[in-house]
Amino acid sequence: MIGFAGDAPRECRLCPRLVGFRTVNQGAEPEWFNGAVPSFGDPNAKLVIVGLAPGLQGANRTGRPFTGDYAGDLLYATLLKLRLARGSYDERADDGLELIGCAITNAVRCVPPENKPTTEEIKRCNSFLASTLAGLKQTCAVLALGRIAHDAVLRAWHVKPSAFVFGHGNEHRAHDSIALVDSYHCSRYNTNTGRLTTEMFEGVLTHAKTLAGL
Repeated sequence: MIGFAGDAPRECRLCPRLVGFRTVNQGAEPEWFNGAVPSFGDPNAKLVIVGLAPGLQGANRTGRPFTGDYAGDLLYATLLKLRLARGSYDERADDGLELIGCAITNAVRCVPPENKPTTEEIKRCNSFLASTLAGLKQTCAVLALGRIAHDAVLRAWHVKPSAFVFGHGNEHRAHDSIALVDSYHCSRYNTNTGRLTTEMFEGVLTHAKTLAGL
């Protein structure tokens, strides 16, 4: 299932810079999704994974979070290994892959130039993240992929980000009933530099799965 209540409309116009970038991409690649990417996964998710933003040739192309780029290769392979997904991941939104007990969304729903949203863009998009998280009533754990996702989740819960320090593997109790777990983002840069290994990522996702009761 793709999309949840509270997701941004595909043609969201809140951020002028992102709208301009979308327009350029629509002209260059009219067959791509080129819009605010909806959340993906189980509507009864106990675990929610929050990333940064759609990749230009990944989710912005396919219309599904983390689908079509290296970060998705690692994320979906790990979800399949941990039995949080079933089917086959084939870098397409219509590959038939299903998530089990988990969902994936982003702090920013539209692709930003150079994969770098501005502070204002992150803040404008936070209402959609807050609505998505609030709508997933069964959630017991959130896994934040990177510092921006960590801060965005806390803002969505009306908690000051400075109150909880981001760090790979850190676990926070910033919400009455939901645990927040941090991970370095599963980007090619982080894995190529050794900042994040496959084993590290599998370990932190396993921990988040356990906290979610899956």
